[in-house]
Amino acid sequence: MSVDQSLLPLLREINDLKRVRAAGIEGTLAARAFRRAWGRLAAGDSPATVALRETALAVAAARLGGIDRAMLTRAGLDDDAATGVLRNGFDAVAGPVDPILAAALRDHLGEHDPAAAEPPAFVHDLERQPRAGATRPGHPRLVLEPPESHADHCFVTAVTAALVSPSYGADPAAPFLAGLCHHFHNATLPDSGFAGEVLLGDHLDSIIRTLTYEVVATLPDHLAHACEQARKLLPHAETPEARAFHAGDVIDRILQMDHYARAAGFELRHAVEEMELVHAGPLQDFQTGMLRDVGLMR
Repeated sequence: MSVDQSLLPLLREINDLKRVRAAGIEGTLAARAFRRAWGRLAAGDSPATVALRETALAVAAARLGGIDRAMLTRAGLDDDAATGVLRNGFDAVAGPVDPILAAALRDHLGEHDPAAAEPPAFVHDLERQPRAGATRPGHPRLVLEPPESHADHCFVTAVTAALVSPSYGADPAAPFLAGLCHHFHNATLPDSGFAGEVLLGDHLDSIIRTLTYEVVATLPDHLAHACEQARKLLPHAETPEARAFHAGDVIDRILQMDHYARAAGFELRHAVEEMELVHAGPLQDFQTGMLRDVGLMR
């Protein structure tokens, strides 16, 4: 089996969480969720619980952005009303998700937000570490702006892996955790992409092992063991969970490049005509008429 193409629009919207921000939130929504996930894992939440909770919140955020339970309750909504809004956001995009997985995810949107917990120090390092972009041995680096962080990539890979897990008959927890922890070494090692890895030659494996162990050694025993088990999915694609992880990883990498391509090809008509930037309402006729008069609309 392979990933259903109907999932692609949702996965593209989730990929955009690497670029969506909100006042009062440090970094991108993806980076915030990466910090939150690691904080709860370090505090003792099970990988299965964190995987389902964070995947559910990411699906809802695809359309709601930074509108979360905390913001809604601050604005005066009670718990039931806030849950209803989150589930509206989820339902708006979750149609292609496997029905059994979708039901489990939707249930998690009814939970109270877990207590905030400080993530391990390496999490902040991964958020500060930019991704290399596209590199090829023997060629200059293709620099694309803005660069994503390793926190962005790891979180969206984790969510994508969880969402495609049913396509491979996989439990989503292990692929999700593998996504979170597959770049431990880049908390220290600057990312020079495949070109840099080739130049490191025979030293690459030992460098990755050394720097990965540095991170694992900072984790509580229960979490270190879980991460070591999840990382066993990285070298192969022979099990359902490994295939789900690798599918999530490569889909995220290609959708990141797709974002740059779409941004470079953006035209004003996309916003005005296709996205109805001047949207329906009592002022629409005046606004569109004025814009035509000054030559900004056809």
